[in-house]
Amino acid sequence: MRLSGRVSAAIEILTDFDARRVPLKTAMQDWARGARYAGAKDRAWISGLCLDALRRRASLVHAMDADSPRALVLGALRFVWGASADEIAALAAEEPHGPGALSAEEEEKLRSSRCGPESGQARAEAVPPHVAGDFPAWTTPMMVRAFGQRAAEEGAALAARADVDLRINTLKTTPEKALAALKAVKGEALPLLTTAARINAPDPREKVPAVTVIPAFNRGWVEVQDLGSQIAAAAAGAVRGAQVLDFCAGGGGKTLALAALMENTSQLYAWDRDARRLKPLYHRAKRAGARNLQIINPVTDKEALAALAGRMDVVFVDAPCTGSGVWRRHPDAKWRLAPDQLERRMKEQDAVLAEAARFVKPGGRLVYVTCSLFMEENEDRLAAFLEAHPGFARTRALDALAASGLLTKEGRAALARCETPDGALRVTPARISSDGFFVATLQWTR
Repeated sequence: MRLSGRVSAAIEILTDFDARRVPLKTAMQDWARGARYAGAKDRAWISGLCLDALRRRASLVHAMDADSPRALVLGALRFVWGASADEIAALAAEEPHGPGALSAEEEEKLRSSRCGPESGQARAEAVPPHVAGDFPAWTTPMMVRAFGQRAAEEGAALAARADVDLRINTLKTTPEKALAALKAVKGEALPLLTTAARINAPDPREKVPAVTVIPAFNRGWVEVQDLGSQIAAAAAGAVRGAQVLDFCAGGGGKTLALAALMENTSQLYAWDRDARRLKPLYHRAKRAGARNLQIINPVTDKEALAALAGRMDVVFVDAPCTGSGVWRRHPDAKWRLAPDQLERRMKEQDAVLAEAARFVKPGGRLVYVTCSLFMEENEDRLAAFLEAHPGFARTRALDALAASGLLTKEGRAALARCETPDGALRVTPARISSDGFFVATLQWTR
């Protein structure tokens, strides 16, 4: 495809995204089915442009004084990808593939410097926090509550492209062997955890490195998992020989990290309310060499779950949430998020915590995790839970991480800056270059 055609395609896809309010991935796939002429490089380029337009939607709307898909795409080309106004004008006007010649107003906006990385702190001071931080205006009170004057800075970090993070699976290999194998895809060690690695974010115009086809992945040596997610799993602490229940296991990323922490000792149970979400875990567990895992199907194994009540040393709760912490990877989600969805998630979190607590044995631990940065889904939910369950007490999540054996000296220093007054952790891309996660640890003391 010609570049002008790619630009037109991006506008078409974002128009569909706005009209149907479906995930961007769905809109992209639907477009691709009717565009068989588009090759892999074309699709990667178009997808990258759409994602960057959504990552920076609020600031691009401010820069262009318009919120149409066309304005977002043209603005992203100029202010995110660095194309000149002349280059954009030529692409737009190219017939028959371009989206149409620029208007005088569009050309004026594209030649201005109201929006762009070069404006730095001045930009943050000149516009409202939600514009500087590229988050929905209605979430401003929640962002300010969580981060105060740093709300725009934290939001801007959530609007950046994410790296490809990997967890080295010590059930199958050593960090040294895995890192040697990852050199082929430019993977390097991450200094915060002994089993973490990273491939730097690729240029948005290019395809993401094909990690899942390299030998190290197929052998089960590595798993694709964000650093924040790895930190959350490690907060289970010293679990070798323990009985552990992953209560909201989903596709099993943290489940497999728990299996590695346990070194295949004792028993790890994985349960999720939705049996469909558990389906990938069967294959993933086999590839990872997780032999101590029992997957509990919510439809056929209800008695098996009930039998675990009051028996677990650790219950790990990766609760359903709004996903504000993973906006880097799913920027479309922040513009589809609505207040009623937040209210539903908060009710679900209360229910999940109360349900999961039944499985903790006396002296056992409960780990509460969300990929949300909002205190409404984190501190507030824990406060409500502790009021209703006075037998549980807060513990320091950083101490649990240290007990896992994965935390490095550098990692402890970095995560100390992420501690909340109650001893939980709120990790963010602005602080440690990970997705955003909240991690709290509780113990049943009586």
